[in-house]
Amino acid sequence: MKTSTQLKITKPFWQVLGLGILAGMRTTSAPVIACQILSKHPSKHLAGSPLRFMQSPNAALGMKLLALGEVVGDKLPNTPNRIAVGGVVGRCLAGSLAGASIYKATGNNALVGALLGSAVALGCTFGSYYLRRFVVAKTDIFDPYIGAIEDVVVAGAGAVLIISA
Repeated sequence: MKTSTQLKITKPFWQVLGLGILAGMRTTSAPVIACQILSKHPSKHLAGSPLRFMQSPNAALGMKLLALGEVVGDKLPNTPNRIAVGGVVGRCLAGSLAGASIYKATGNNALVGALLGSAVALGCTFGSYYLRRFVVAKTDIFDPYIGAIEDVVVAGAGAVLIISA
């Protein structure tokens, strides 16, 4: 494990809440952000854990590439809605992975983090889906443009989560 500044997350509940929200909006966003945080601030609590890969710079790079693919794929006309079963499961798993990693890295119970991240991702998946539909219907703005705005919101919120860690 490389030497780095110490992980400064003092309230992992709020960090995981934010990651769960982002997972509901963009599946890969939560694992990317958690991986970025943990690769810059490795935790001894993850050293012997199956989640230790989340603090690898290589995993962080791989996650970023997956996120880029998701941003592109979201704009394609045949992409299923996020509330399709596969999308919901993927978002819950992403929130769960990010939540478990942050909770474990801060010396807390990974299962609690996983459940919190997953539950918030589930709620935000449906909330962000219906909000996006509402905005498109009320504004007549082309849906991919709203998706691009959503991408900017996710990227901005993710940057805040990374900087605050």
